[in-house]
Amino acid sequence: MKLLEYEAKQIFSEEGIRVPRGVLVGRDDSLPPVTDTIGDSVVVKAQVDVGGRGKAGGVLMADAGTLGETARNLLSAEIKGVPVLKVLIEERLPIEHEYYVSITIDRSKKETVILFADTGGVDIEETARTNPDAIRSVGICPLLPDIPGFLQRELCGSAPAEVRDAVNRLYHVFCAKDALLAEINPLVTTPQGVYAADAKLIIDDNSLARQGITVNRDLTEREKEAEKHGFSYVELDGTIGVIGNGAGLTMATLDLIDHFRGRAANFLDVGGGADQERVCHAVRLVAGMPAVEVVIVNLLGGITRCDEVARGIIAADIPQPVIVRMAGTNEEEGKRLLAERGYRMLGSMDEAVRAAVEATE
Repeated sequence: MKLLEYEAKQIFSEEGIRVPRGVLVGRDDSLPPVTDTIGDSVVVKAQVDVGGRGKAGGVLMADAGTLGETARNLLSAEIKGVPVLKVLIEERLPIEHEYYVSITIDRSKKETVILFADTGGVDIEETARTNPDAIRSVGICPLLPDIPGFLQRELCGSAPAEVRDAVNRLYHVFCAKDALLAEINPLVTTPQGVYAADAKLIIDDNSLARQGITVNRDLTEREKEAEKHGFSYVELDGTIGVIGNGAGLTMATLDLIDHFRGRAANFLDVGGGADQERVCHAVRLVAGMPAVEVVIVNLLGGITRCDEVARGIIAADIPQPVIVRMAGTNEEEGKRLLAERGYRMLGSMDEAVRAAVEATE
């Protein structure tokens, strides 16, 4: 789950990373006299979960005379289609130098990797594309309580010691919060010290309960519905709805759809032992996606009974065509039930997937 900037900065501050003085203001809040506490020169930052926020008009400069209008305008705006419900009003820092630091997981190497650059800011992606050598990286075992000194020096080069300390504290946050990403861009030096001028933190969904987070805000309404029923569910951008039982079988179905040049709309694993009601919920959930033109149900009946699957498909009664491939326990009864209602059944996964792809062409 992605935290908003002000949430990440609160966590960074608790770890001892300096952040600018700021005030959070919502749409229904009256504007407090913030310039009395943080100064006349401020930055108004939209609290939205979008990339490239600054270039999209989500970060604006203001002073005591323009702050009210600037905040109101931003709170009534949308940034890349996302409405701005809150803004963070911060002191404008006298920046001397900007750095970039990011900690994430390198899945290919199965280790934590720390990235650092001597230049940060909104153009870091361009720097990574045009001058990749400008970004240094080190791998580290997350069982280590700190970044070893020799790695800090290798990573940060000639940056001040306070910068190295901030990077080490960010590593503490990354480990303690079960993060997939912890980033400061830019990490800035000022006459008063080093500050996290921006903050990004993404927490592993699997650790939300351990982190005391009860609601995953990143889930869509359909994903929340899938979670309620215990489905393993991921939304994609295609037109073929996919329902399987078992992650391997469902992934194989997606791979075949891609092989036959189709586009899957989702991944949905109903799990083992799915009964009529569970299958009905799954079929309706997938059919409710606006882009879905056809649904493929690919199940192997072990502890899952094919007749229960058939009854669930029939009970769902969706408008899109449903193509079924199922085999195993009570297979003949399941096929009989579906045949009576005119559902299309095919004997192999290849045939079923090919038919689903052809139905969307």
